[in-house]
Amino acid sequence: MQKVLMIDDDQLFLDYIEDYVRERYPALEFSTCLDPIRGLAAIHEGLALLLLDLEMPGLDGRKMLGYAVAKGVGRNRIIILSGRDAEYLHKQFPMGSCLAVLNKHEMRQKAVLDMIFSSLHEKCANSVEQTRQAAQV
Repeated sequence: MQKVLMIDDDQLFLDYIEDYVRERYPALEFSTCLDPIRGLAAIHEGLALLLLDLEMPGLDGRKMLGYAVAKGVGRNRIIILSGRDAEYLHKQFPMGSCLAVLNKHEMRQKAVLDMIFSSLHEKCANSVEQTRQAAQV
């Protein structure tokens, strides 16, 4: 199972994404955390994807990105989400800083997130199928 963790202090957005992912990508193990400080304990190298809100009280996404990388989460498995425009985000997080920086309120940006979830879901489904086939041999 592909483990995905989302840390965001916006309860409505968190609920929306959680419901969306659970409905469309049931093979993903999707968990959320509203409190960034508590979210730190849930970050580990086994995550397939980590979604971090940039602006949160007490601990921002930049600091959490550094913490996650130090804990062994690859930069290519971390997405920064924000309400800010894409130009601002790309200046703050140049290419290679993380997998993507997305405005969480723009539909086109949600399409990118959808492609990433879909890819993870396929990997999980393929892994389950390979395990099933190996068990039959």
